[in-house]
Amino acid sequence: MWGDRGIELKTPAQIEQMRPAGLLVAQTLAALRDAVRPGVSTAELDALAESTIRGAGGVPSFKGYSEPPFPATICASVNDEVVHGIPGNRVLQDGDVISIDCGAVVDGWHGDAAVSVPVGKVAPAVEELLRVTEDALWAGIAAFRAGARVGDISHAVETHVRAQGAYGVVEDYTGHGIGSAMHMPPDVPNVGRPRRGPRLVPGLALAIEPMVVLGSPRTALLDDEWTVVTADGSWAAHAEHTCALTEDGVWVLTALDGGAERLGALGVPCAAE
Repeated sequence: MWGDRGIELKTPAQIEQMRPAGLLVAQTLAALRDAVRPGVSTAELDALAESTIRGAGGVPSFKGYSEPPFPATICASVNDEVVHGIPGNRVLQDGDVISIDCGAVVDGWHGDAAVSVPVGKVAPAVEELLRVTEDALWAGIAAFRAGARVGDISHAVETHVRAQGAYGVVEDYTGHGIGSAMHMPPDVPNVGRPRRGPRLVPGLALAIEPMVVLGSPRTALLDDEWTVVTADGSWAAHAEHTCALTEDGVWVLTALDGGAERLGALGVPCAAE
């Protein structure tokens, strides 16, 4: 069935049908994380992602998406690149950080997730940025519960980041609904006030994705019309999961364990199989 504001609500069976795409994204990101090292190019990572997704019977969600068509399977955003970096000849160097965003569609259902990975040995401030971003993602997922509102997720992400220090939280780009299309209503901002926005109900699937930076949250778009960078050149991190709300709690469709470990540590019900 369909909710108000054009929001797609899934039946329990449809949420089950989303899991293969989520698992494929999780498996692809695990392979990419293992492949990240100094001397590897972002194009090599993209080729690995495409072969992994297509080899499992999926289709890359990003390739050919929108206008101008995105030319690759993953977004590979390095250092001051926040999101939507285009893979190419860039070779990763020791001390870099790369944010890898990956989407796949299986039998008409989409999965979308992102990880930020250190390249070799990174500075302590960068290690902490990655931790804060990942933990902010799980704070947002923990707020994805029946009866709450989208603003509660936004507020949870923002509150977690603000409590960790003087980080910037990117406001120009947001999470989103997901399901039979990759990007759907509602938007899921990473800053916001609680008890605002659409109500969270079973059947709703969201891609929650904080983007956190070491400096100002202001961004700029490069001439390729895709790559988003920080306006002040500060480094960025990005973390994302596709999650579905069920009668039994939240199911993190792009986590290999369905979110059981992290949500269990937070005392939040997890609907993973």
